[in-house]
Amino acid sequence: MKSLTDAIRKPTLFLTLLMGGVIFTSCASAPNLGEAALKNETAASQAAASPASGAATSETADKTAQVPRSRPQLIKKAAMSLIVDSVDKSLNAVSEIINKQQGDLISLQEQQPTKTNARHTASIQLRVPQNLLQPTLDELAKLGTVQSRNISALDVGDRLVDIQARLTNLRKTEANLQKIMDRAGSVRDVLSVAQELSQVRQSIEQIDAQLKNLTNQVAYSTITLKLEAAVSSKGTQRALGSQLQDSWNKSTNSFGDFTVGLLKLGIWLMVYSPYFLALAAVGYGFNRWRRGHSPRLTRTPDTNSD
Repeated sequence: MKSLTDAIRKPTLFLTLLMGGVIFTSCASAPNLGEAALKNETAASQAAASPASGAATSETADKTAQVPRSRPQLIKKAAMSLIVDSVDKSLNAVSEIINKQQGDLISLQEQQPTKTNARHTASIQLRVPQNLLQPTLDELAKLGTVQSRNISALDVGDRLVDIQARLTNLRKTEANLQKIMDRAGSVRDVLSVAQELSQVRQSIEQIDAQLKNLTNQVAYSTITLKLEAAVSSKGTQRALGSQLQDSWNKSTNSFGDFTVGLLKLGIWLMVYSPYFLALAAVGYGFNRWRRGHSPRLTRTPDTNSD
């Protein structure tokens, strides 16, 4: 009986030890499997997220590349000197070009020749829209031979930004002062705030005028054009004709002045004629009286004649 019990216990103990080893092995390997699965899931999520992040980065780079840069705010000025055949015809052509390019004529100084070898010259200052500056210069260059040509530009972008910022701050200050003035109770406080508000508004007007002036200079470019006629026989004849015309004008003016002087003298004589007649009558009477009272010469007989 005892041997039978020992025989049953030995297989049971063996089975128990075998089951415990299997359970222990499964328990020990379970965390490793969970950790591996977690690592695999993390790697998969990173792999799935990496294309999205790459796409986001590329999209940001594209947006940055697509952001337009602010254009420079330039004040452009140009100067050109031309030798032309006829200044008068060139002036008419310049006027047509200005109207075509939607520009304005600022000033015109023309000097006619007074000497034989002098040249007919003209200086013109005009302004055109900045985007039409180059086409206008090209049209003007066709009027004659270009002696000189230059273009200068001044960037005032920083000044415009600074003025706009100052103007914005001053307007905010104006709004705040207006609110304080509406809430002010005493007359003294109201007067003090009103004085500060007046100063702020004056500063706003000055800065706003500066901003408009700079904006106008940026929008329109200034061109200084000098026209000079070529020396030729036509120019000499024109100068001689001008001199003859001046002589004729001076002579006619002198004749007119002389005629007017004679007429004035006649009027004076007519006005004072009674006095002249009275003086003449007095003179005539005195002369008659002197002749009547003068001693007569008596002739003495010549005794020695016989």
